[in-house]
Amino acid sequence: MNKHAVILAGGKGRRLHPYTVNFPKPLAPVADLPILEIVIRQLKHAGFTRFTFAVGHLAELLMAYFGDGSKWGVAIEYSREEKPLGTVAPLTLIDDLPEQFLVMNGDVLSTIDYAQLFNYHRDNEAELTIATHRKQVNIDLGVIEFDHRMQVTGYREKPTLPYDVSMGVYIFNRRVLELVKPGEYTDLPTMVHRLMEHGRRVKVYLSDCEWLDIGRPEDYAEATAHFLANRRAFLPAEADVDEPMQPDDAPQGVPMPK
Repeated sequence: MNKHAVILAGGKGRRLHPYTVNFPKPLAPVADLPILEIVIRQLKHAGFTRFTFAVGHLAELLMAYFGDGSKWGVAIEYSREEKPLGTVAPLTLIDDLPEQFLVMNGDVLSTIDYAQLFNYHRDNEAELTIATHRKQVNIDLGVIEFDHRMQVTGYREKPTLPYDVSMGVYIFNRRVLELVKPGEYTDLPTMVHRLMEHGRRVKVYLSDCEWLDIGRPEDYAEATAHFLANRRAFLPAEADVDEPMQPDDAPQGVPMPK
């Protein structure tokens, strides 16, 4: 079964400025590979052979680097939004989407099992499945707990609280898009609430995989170091694909690590 993946690569990556002034965030190099090339290699290993890149900001650089995808043995098409439409609405611009397809941000660095996620969605007959990661968040303040009488029931000094957060990876059923009005800005939180209001089935996929948020410059440096130390966990099939990109192969405007 050939699987289809939609990569959301149209954002401006403002949190990663100044690195993303001259090139789109999905082309930011992690060691010797752009983030999005790592994603393409992972997805191909999981059986995804058709890709649609939803592009906007600096789309020409992405198109110049990835082309038609033949270098990686996949087919890549491009869908361009003329104005920001959010996470979900750009999907309505794409023709010929299959009944079930993966949607993800183009800057996700993770060891998630994409094939298992896809099968989970299908087996649970969900309309939308959200991949989640357990994140431990440090609160640098004293947290007061109290009841409806304003009576203090607890005090936790600088606790660490667990949250299950979205990884920016989803499986959609095509009929979800029937709830999006043409040209309407629609993001993922809006769609989740809309689906729940209509009684549609939205599932969570819990994963204990590695997941690195590359939002700020300090996160980017940490992610690069972690990838270098655990490369085979991120690219288990690397021995079966082309040699990693060399510095001379980088598209213009993408600084390669020293």
